[in-house]
Amino acid sequence: MTIPRFIGSEIYRHSSYGPRHPLRVPRVSTVMDLSRAMGWLPDGQYLNSPRAKPAALHSYHTPAYVKALQQAEASQTVSDAVRARHGLGTHDNPVFPEMYRRPATSAGAAMLAGELLKDGGVIYTPAGGTHHGFPDRAGGFCYLNDPVLAIQSLRRNGAQRVAYVDIDAHHPDGVEHAFAHDPDTLLVSPHEENRWPRTGALNDVGVGQVFNLPLPKGAHDDDMALARDAVILPAVQAFAPDAIVLQCGADGVEEDPQSRLALSNNAHFATVAALMNMAPRLMVLGGGGYNPWSVGRCWTGVWATLNGHDIPDVLPGPAQAVLRDLRWDSQRRVKTPPDHWITTLRDAPRSGTIHPDLRERVSVLAGRVASL
Repeated sequence: MTIPRFIGSEIYRHSSYGPRHPLRVPRVSTVMDLSRAMGWLPDGQYLNSPRAKPAALHSYHTPAYVKALQQAEASQTVSDAVRARHGLGTHDNPVFPEMYRRPATSAGAAMLAGELLKDGGVIYTPAGGTHHGFPDRAGGFCYLNDPVLAIQSLRRNGAQRVAYVDIDAHHPDGVEHAFAHDPDTLLVSPHEENRWPRTGALNDVGVGQVFNLPLPKGAHDDDMALARDAVILPAVQAFAPDAIVLQCGADGVEEDPQSRLALSNNAHFATVAALMNMAPRLMVLGGGGYNPWSVGRCWTGVWATLNGHDIPDVLPGPAQAVLRDLRWDSQRRVKTPPDHWITTLRDAPRSGTIHPDLRERVSVLAGRVASL
């Protein structure tokens, strides 16, 4: 089996949604720097992401929307009509200098990954995972929907049955919009209940294979392990995909300000490890994650897991320096991060009693999985 490949770009290092936006924090650049400091990202495994051409985006996004996005970047303003129609220039999806080039770069990475996986393998593109984008409209910090473009690229390059697993704290409404009626796409999403966009109810089903599992507030590692072992893995196994796309949003980690889940990053590492050998093609995307220390540590640990690297109990000095240099001007300002945010990659496990309502929901989905 070929070694995993990492697709990144320097565009994320100096690009921000603005000083008041949750995505003002460094994320992908931290993963690149931390992985290199650990000796886990040699040149031979790194690929620089191309930028998707406008015409390539039309496989999912409307030409009018793509043109509006480009024009908004060029003029750094939008009209009231464009804001109303396309959702650009809002608090969630603001005008900023790279508002077309940045998402077009992550979209280009996802489409390139689909091509590179033609003959199998593992590709990691942590800038991906923008799962709230719709064909004609931005939503939830997502201007383009690279998971949809990734699945389409896999299909163009030989994949016939694609399993999309999304462990972000938020439901992937844009991806479900694209594939809920496709019997050759499996959609599995454990996500926080009553969390924006407030879609993905337990009883939402499509013509295709849709499994939504709302997680209760405070769901911890043992809750996620139940979801993984009783729903995610049996569904993927029964579906027998020839490609898996895993959206690995880090906003369900307890320290993240955009959810009320209580996971440790071990939940992410365990899900990645469990899915790695279930299909010949695996594409792993990023997603949500708004605490720069927790998302950087989580996604670097995901890369370590994909490569089979041992995660040390204490990080070496150069890796600690990457984390020590991070800053977070948040509403809940972190002036002095806890020591373990600097010295470790792996969180302490966060266990607890399984929530009773989660057991009931898992039982419902397990019955549906059995009928696949």
